[in-house]
Amino acid sequence: MNKFGILSITMVLVSVLMFLILRGPNANLTLGIIILGSLSLLGIIFAVISKKWLSGVIGVLSNGAVLVFVFFLLLAKGTAG
Repeated sequence: MNKFGILSITMVLVSVLMFLILRGPNANLTLGIIILGSLSLLGIIFAVISKKWLSGVIGVLSNGAVLVFVFFLLLAKGTAG
């Protein structure tokens, strides 16, 4: 695994950590969607740049799962098309 593959997996861990920090009854859902979505997209970009097969697949799948979770948060907020 090269540095971009490690950065891609790190983006997933940072996303999970940010979700745990931002949760609660008074959580700002818009802020969470923006932070988690941007970290996930950045992680997918890092996975594609890594050019390693294993780290690319792991990075895209795990960051894609975070992106699907962000979409569900967007649906819960009620502003998705």
